[in-house]
Amino acid sequence: MAHGLALEDIHSAVKRTINKEDVEGFVGLYAQNAHMVLPDGSTITGHEAIREQVIQVCAMKGRMTVTTRYIIEAGDLAILSNKWTLTAGGESMSAITAEVAQRQPDGGWLYIIDNPYAGPAGDAGTEAPAATAAG
Repeated sequence: MAHGLALEDIHSAVKRTINKEDVEGFVGLYAQNAHMVLPDGSTITGHEAIREQVIQVCAMKGRMTVTTRYIIEAGDLAILSNKWTLTAGGESMSAITAEVAQRQPDGGWLYIIDNPYAGPAGDAGTEAPAATAAG
C-alpha cells in the first residue's frame, strides 16, 4: 500500500529527493499508476517509467529549488503548482508545474498527475498560501 505525505510537504519532498539523488524517495511520491508529462508533451505512466526519468535528472547532479505557488484541496483530490529551478553544471532550467494529488487510505497524499513543464517560469513563482475548497 502506498503511504502519502501531508499535502503541504509534497513540494519540499520533491526538492529533498532530487537534491539527495534519492530516486526511490522521489518515485514514492507518486501513486502506482500516476501519470507524468514529459518535456515533449508525451505522457508516461507508472513507477518504472517515472523512475527512468528521475534517474536521468539525478544523474545531472544538480541543485533544485522549489517554491509552492498554490495548493487547493477539494475532498480527496488536490491541485498544486510550484515554480522549480534546476541548476547543474553552470546551466539552469525552470518551469511552472500543474499537479494533481489524491488522498491515500492512510490519509497522506500522492501525485496522480504531474506536469513538471506546464509553463515557463517567468515571474509567476510567487508563493501563495494553501487553500481548502469546500467539498
